[in-house]
Amino acid sequence: MSLYRDTGVVLRVQKLGEADRIITLLTQKHGKVRAVAKGVRKMTSRIGARVEPFAHVDAQFYTGRTLDVITQVQTLDAFGASIAADYRRYTAGCAVLETADRLSAEEGEPVLRLYLLVAGALRALADGARDSSLVLDAFLLRALAFAGWAPAIAECARCGEPGPHPAFSVQAGGSVCPRCRPAGSASPPREVLTLMDALAHGTWDVAEACGEPVRRETSGLVAALLQWHLERQLRSLPLVERKRT
Repeated sequence: MSLYRDTGVVLRVQKLGEADRIITLLTQKHGKVRAVAKGVRKMTSRIGARVEPFAHVDAQFYTGRTLDVITQVQTLDAFGASIAADYRRYTAGCAVLETADRLSAEEGEPVLRLYLLVAGALRALADGARDSSLVLDAFLLRALAFAGWAPAIAECARCGEPGPHPAFSVQAGGSVCPRCRPAGSASPPREVLTLMDALAHGTWDVAEACGEPVRRETSGLVAALLQWHLERQLRSLPLVERKRT
């Protein structure tokens, strides 16, 4: 029996049989791992509550023929309770987990940067100090950069001419100059590009100074970029509550 240990974030769970679950984790060293947690749906399970979505855990696995099996779990951060207590944070958190699941398609392929992005986003959502919509958009922009799809913000996506430029094309990959502007390009306010740049680089004082209309338009462009590159819409993204309270 081959044993290994890793830290990871629980992305999703699926029922298996009468008492088991398949747990999908994004781990620090082994990338995405799908493993069976036996008996966790029983009331007497000692680890059932530790392998719910949003949990940040230290787990031990042994290698199985088709799926690995979780043998031990220790909670590192119980993000779930704080995130699930607020609808806006919960829906944003679900979008974070679903994005991470989509971007880590190959099981067993190390994706340390994505793991750190997910853990950081969940920690920020659980803390509640920052607006959940900004946290989500910052995560999505950085996740796009991880995947090699970072939008052009300060230069033209096609010719590289320094900006800022007045047009933005999702299909072209970001800002476009007047010469390269394709039909159907958006014309967002310059503040939208300022906010995107601030979120991508963690300049939170600039991001938090932006008004609600700018945040909404930025969220729309970020969602469109993600959908374009993934070639499908996230199921959780339309449920995200963007309105500030």
